[in-house]
Amino acid sequence: MRFRAKIVDIGCLNHFTRVINTIAKLAKTCTLRLTTDKLYFILSDKVANGGVSMWCELSQGNFFDEFQMEGVAAESNEIYLELAPENLSRALKTAQNAKAVKVKLTNKHCPCLTVAVELPSLSSNSRVVTHDIPVGVIPRKLWSDFREPRVPDFDVSIYLPVLKTMKSVVERMKNLSNTIVIEANLNGEMNLKIETDLVCVTTHFKDLGNPPLVSEDGSQFSAQERDPESMAEARIDIKKLLQLLAGQQVNPTKALCSKYSFWLGCRRSH
Repeated sequence: MRFRAKIVDIGCLNHFTRVINTIAKLAKTCTLRLTTDKLYFILSDKVANGGVSMWCELSQGNFFDEFQMEGVAAESNEIYLELAPENLSRALKTAQNAKAVKVKLTNKHCPCLTVAVELPSLSSNSRVVTHDIPVGVIPRKLWSDFREPRVPDFDVSIYLPVLKTMKSVVERMKNLSNTIVIEANLNGEMNLKIETDLVCVTTHFKDLGNPPLVSEDGSQFSAQERDPESMAEARIDIKKLLQLLAGQQVNPTKALCSKYSFWLGCRRSH
């Protein structure tokens, strides 16, 4: 079982750092799944019990100049590690002006993800800062617990407004209630609503746009099956919503909210 990767391009390094910083804001521990062509950061709390689920999928070719991985076996060419993303985030903070960053799986008294940051130097001798991040190796028999979650067909999906604007609104509402109602329809309208015995506050957004509705089998189902004016709503913990909005550092070009789940779809701008 081996893993070794290298980032040289400063733009790729900065983008990867922002992704890790965002994940560190959302989860104290998570699972890192390594395959030959992708990295996955997974948090699989039970959503039905109030937990938060996360699935972050990165193509290694978009970030790494070198990437070598050998899994636990030829027929199971993957590696699953448990780690604290905050530790990885701290390690990458020293790499803001790095010439290169190397990441590899090592065994130093315990399994570690070793991050070696090569810094520029005025002398001929290079400076390297090394961070050893303890990780736990997840046995193959538990891998099935970390598969991509199945999500039911949505009643409504809608593009979110600018996240900074939405965060500002939610921050003002958090002192009024512990929960917030998000409602949206197929006309591109979304409301953020607080309802208590003493006050009812609603912020309205219009012309946000709706993506095509796609079912689990990949087929589209018609918007005519639902009244475009009819609102679908979900009540969620306002602190968890604010945690999600406050942790965003990847500057997504589009963000999507769907009833039954809350998605942030992020794409790099070219």
